[in-house]
Amino acid sequence: MTAPTAPEDPFNAWFAALEARHRASLSFQEVRRSLQALSSVYVERRSKLVDGGALDGAGKRAAFALYYGARHFLLVREVVRALGATKPTLPRVADLGCGTGVAGVAWALEMAPRPEILSVDRSRWALSETRWTLAQLGLRGRATPGDVLDTKVAPGACGIVLAFSINELDDPVRDALLPRLLDNAKAGARVLILEPLAKKASPWWPAWAKAFKSAGGRDDEWKFRPQMPETLELLGKAAGLESRELTARTLYLAPAAKR
Repeated sequence: MTAPTAPEDPFNAWFAALEARHRASLSFQEVRRSLQALSSVYVERRSKLVDGGALDGAGKRAAFALYYGARHFLLVREVVRALGATKPTLPRVADLGCGTGVAGVAWALEMAPRPEILSVDRSRWALSETRWTLAQLGLRGRATPGDVLDTKVAPGACGIVLAFSINELDDPVRDALLPRLLDNAKAGARVLILEPLAKKASPWWPAWAKAFKSAGGRDDEWKFRPQMPETLELLGKAAGLESRELTARTLYLAPAAKR
């Protein structure tokens, strides 16, 4: 008897299409140089993130989508699996400050039936990229412009993810967002937050971790080494960045009955 064929990983086809999309008019070296410039913005000039300087040009946009977007896709997938955040399935996932939309997509793809996705961001380019990703993977959802604090998530069972976005908020917005997310969890949501491991970049983290744990949630640090496309590894290596390991710290809070 012939063994059943393992289902194809949707990430692989998506990444191949993403590479073709962004490399149509850019060489590998052009993307590599843009990735180096983009990484310096994240590390040395984070104020540029607020005014859109991180994505001012086709090269940086390609670098963001191909390197950070793809790695965040794989990272979120590993995290939700490790947390057991994929069962039972949810009717909807809200990706706030979505960037290219990969966090909500990665979470949704781990559930069956697949939830509907609401993706919210201030960048119109990011929303366009998110719509392309949703269509590429055959997922139901919408990508709308907005701020994380202004987005109302209906009470009830849903997933709420903020991946590498809370750190870019102003202090007053961040402070107002915390009780909102805790209320969402009380109303039935699973709330997942991801940020870099570096504690210096997130001085607000201890207070948030205390609040999440007081509500019954958890605070974790992760390191994964999943299989990656060769281009993704080579791009990081050529730019002098980490090419194999995926890392993050997370806060996760789910309704008490589902933990």
